[in-house]
Amino acid sequence: MSNASKLDNCANCDTPLTGHFCSNCGQEAVLHHASTREFLHEFIGHYVALEGKLWGSLKRLMFQPGELTNEYIRGRRVRYVQPLRMYLTFSVLFFALLKFTSDGDTHVEKQTNGQKIAATAVKAATPPLPQGADSEASRSAARDALEEMTREMAAEDAKSDIRAAKVERTHVRHEDSAVDMDINEEYIDGKLEHLPLLRRQWHALNQLPPEEQVKVFKNGMNHYAPYAIFCLMPVFALMLKVLYLGSGRRFGEHMLFALHTNAFAFLMFSVILLAHVGLLQFVLWCWLIGYLPWAMRRVYHSSRFGTFLRWTVLMLFYAISLGLAVLISAGMGILTVGH
Repeated sequence: MSNASKLDNCANCDTPLTGHFCSNCGQEAVLHHASTREFLHEFIGHYVALEGKLWGSLKRLMFQPGELTNEYIRGRRVRYVQPLRMYLTFSVLFFALLKFTSDGDTHVEKQTNGQKIAATAVKAATPPLPQGADSEASRSAARDALEEMTREMAAEDAKSDIRAAKVERTHVRHEDSAVDMDINEEYIDGKLEHLPLLRRQWHALNQLPPEEQVKVFKNGMNHYAPYAIFCLMPVFALMLKVLYLGSGRRFGEHMLFALHTNAFAFLMFSVILLAHVGLLQFVLWCWLIGYLPWAMRRVYHSSRFGTFLRWTVLMLFYAISLGLAVLISAGMGILTVGH
């Protein structure tokens, strides 16, 4: 039985076939049976070997700032990976690497701390070497030890008095902090009176220990930050629209530029996470910083000073927007408490 079958009519829209592809919907005229080999062939054929979309797109994206956007605007689109697909691919890659590397660093840090604690315990448990058998030396050592013990006891008594005073002051501060915390919780509880779900999650969060609360916000940032940053793409494009008023560029062209430049940023961040050589990381950061104004100048054809001014304003407002998005993402972690 053949693995492929040639059709007279398109299986998708029933249009008569005259070539390798349907003239109406573009589907292939030769259908292969679904298999792992076929899936691999499709992926390699579309992105690597046959059409070369991936390598052509990467070359222009990484080494020719703004050129991929200009190519798309000129109408040369079929030879490159679609902008949205490219952005989603590199953003997913970055956040996956970020989670993987952060978990690995935490594991190494815990292991190192454990080794330090174990070494300290072994050192403390090791008995001192025995002294000589000479009686006079033994009596002299005993007198010295008694005097040293007396001095240590006196110093310890003085330290105990100081610690007692500190504990008393700390206790007073903790009582004041507890009162302030109760007032804040009552205030927030009142604000959430008409939001029963969020109010319930807030109470559940307050029942957790501090380290678990930090973990909740961290998990919220890891889970929701990719969606929040993706929602900033129209904001990025709107900023470009305002900065280049009178340029004749449509909003869709600004959106295209936003997708390409942010895809490049995610790709560079991914490489930086994997690069452990200081000089290489420095070069990558320099290229990342200089890439956007270079791309802006190539796509929007503005002067060097005008490009630098717009780039500065764009980075300022986008950094503020990005910070708010990350904070909101971390705050969304409260919805995961108890789930």
